[in-house]
Amino acid sequence: MKIMIAYDGSRNAKLALVQTITMFRDLKPQITLVAVAENPRDITASNEDMFQEELTDLKRHLLEAQEVCEKEEIASETLLLEGDARKMLLYAADNKVKPGMLVIARHSEEVDGGLIARSLNYFVDELDYMTFGKVSSFLARRVQCPLLILPSH
Repeated sequence: MKIMIAYDGSRNAKLALVQTITMFRDLKPQITLVAVAENPRDITASNEDMFQEELTDLKRHLLEAQEVCEKEEIASETLLLEGDARKMLLYAADNKVKPGMLVIARHSEEVDGGLIARSLNYFVDELDYMTFGKVSSFLARRVQCPLLILPSH
């Protein structure tokens, strides 16, 4: 089974990798870790420096994730793309990797709290979905393979 994981090196992405390996280990998956460096709109020296730093960080994160796969005896490969994360992940899934499943980690700034905090989070989540500000909602409407969105912890 080919599984593509949207991977940015964040805590949630690392958890998604571990959860994916745990859930699908018996299927002997081939994991493709895909990272996207977002190009700055302004081509200034400082933006170029930040972009190069982001590329370097993403390459390091991908190598670390590949090491996790190797330790777990899971076949893996990496793909680093440049551009809008939503569009490039869609492009990678539909045209490059063609996975049996796409896994993404849901990013959340969820606060601990009672009913009011949960209600506010629900409202914000609904607003995010309605305005299509999230990568997960964009991909859920467009990607041509099953999509597994893992919650943040």
